[in-house]
Amino acid sequence: MGDAAALAGSAKRTAERNAQPIVDRTIESSTPAGTASATRVAEVLLLFLHEPDGVGISEASRRLGLSKAVVHRILQSLEARSFVRVDNGSRRYVLGPAVSALGAQALRQLDLRSVAMPVLRRLQRESGETTTVSALLGTHRVYLDQVVSLAEIKMTVEIGRAWPLHAGSSSRAILAFAAPELRDQVLSGELPNLTPLTVTDRATLEADLERVRALGAAVSRGERQPGAGSVAAPVFGPENTVVGSISICGPASRFDGEVTARLVDLVRSGAEEISGALGSAPRRRPATREGQA
Repeated sequence: MGDAAALAGSAKRTAERNAQPIVDRTIESSTPAGTASATRVAEVLLLFLHEPDGVGISEASRRLGLSKAVVHRILQSLEARSFVRVDNGSRRYVLGPAVSALGAQALRQLDLRSVAMPVLRRLQRESGETTTVSALLGTHRVYLDQVVSLAEIKMTVEIGRAWPLHAGSSSRAILAFAAPELRDQVLSGELPNLTPLTVTDRATLEADLERVRALGAAVSRGERQPGAGSVAAPVFGPENTVVGSISICGPASRFDGEVTARLVDLVRSGAEEISGALGSAPRRRPATREGQA
């Protein structure tokens, strides 16, 4: 009996010793899969930045290199939690109320937006036109907010939509002062035509960006949106790196040479004020005339 009890105790201790490593290996092996799953969900959500009309399963599968079954499961899970919903007309997935709530919370907490808004309100009063603030996001930028003009004919922008960095004054104001690596990445990639006036030739864009750096502001007439005029200046963060831009925009017919030169001075001063509030060191003030940007 004693031998049997000893043998049983030994077997129990051996089982206990062996059990712990098995649990550890299970946890470790599950971590990469869990991380990969989270990455896939994030990639699916990020598709909506570039697809304001919604995303289809086949399209998402093709763009992300995932099977339709995987994409379908992810979208069903997101739909169950109100991150996406199915549009009854197009039968495509569009962003849901949970994303809107998270986005609103993020915007409230974003320093760039909160610092910029008082300046935008002042610039709107001084210019009479709509004023906007954009943030750099990867190889694109997004409008964070706007103060809309009180004029009967005015320009408004779509908050939260991602735009490429090669077209429009808000984009080029960022791209001109971005890190060389980012500039090269953008200029080496696809440069889509947004309007008949969008510049898509790399050499021409590089010359434009050189003028933007010399002026400290970018000027656009119909590059991103037909009939729209705008001037924009870069905003810099604590490490003196560009984090976004602010703009004054309206119908192109109101943006003649004399008006544009005055708006360039206004938007540069506003951007300098915001940059200083974000902790950026003062920068050398460029020329005061518009030139050709």
